[in-house]
Amino acid sequence: MDVEITAGPAFAMGVVTLPAGGSVRVEAGAMAMTRGDIEIETSTRGGFMAGLKRTFGGESFFVNDFRSGTGGQVGVTATLPGDMAKVTLDGETALMVQSGSWSASDPDIDVDSKWGGGKTFFSGEGLILLRCSGAGDLLMASYGAIVPTELAAGETLTLDTGHVVAFDETVQYSVRKAGSWKSTLLGGEGLVTDFTGPGRVWLQTRSSVDLIGWIKQVNPQRSGSDR
Repeated sequence: MDVEITAGPAFAMGVVTLPAGGSVRVEAGAMAMTRGDIEIETSTRGGFMAGLKRTFGGESFFVNDFRSGTGGQVGVTATLPGDMAKVTLDGETALMVQSGSWSASDPDIDVDSKWGGGKTFFSGEGLILLRCSGAGDLLMASYGAIVPTELAAGETLTLDTGHVVAFDETVQYSVRKAGSWKSTLLGGEGLVTDFTGPGRVWLQTRSSVDLIGWIKQVNPQRSGSDR
């Protein structure tokens, strides 16, 4: 997938250049522009259950396939301001992507969902991770800049749960309190995720969970009796 990422890391857009006969799969609503000979086909890609599983993973029920007969471009953006990164999958190691971060990929990449169990439930990040597998390129987005890290076997990286973008399936992870219950409840750190290599981990420099909390703090919702 020929991708040029522009306007990053604050307001990144991924411009995918399609050759004659080429195509790219894009998250519904992520297309910002097209140029040249581009056609679009909307589907669930894999049927009703496949679309439903993506919905549980924080993605849209539908995806859009953009195709070009003679060549063209598709511009892809994310909802929140931030960066984008292209990741190449080798067909052997799958990539686990946090819900909302998958933006586009080669049609040969299978974007499925996988239960994270109680680990992601207690982290407040949702029950589902998207499992991206196959050989090809994938474009993912973040809130803030994206920082990649390579972990050696047995090496551990600890992230605030709201800063996780993606990680290789070879990386083991577990969620725990940042410290004592006092630190968790009063210190503002909450829960963290320990990642143990080998493999790659991508983090984002901002947290959408913190953003939502800040918005609620400065603009609290009125109760029914106040209306």
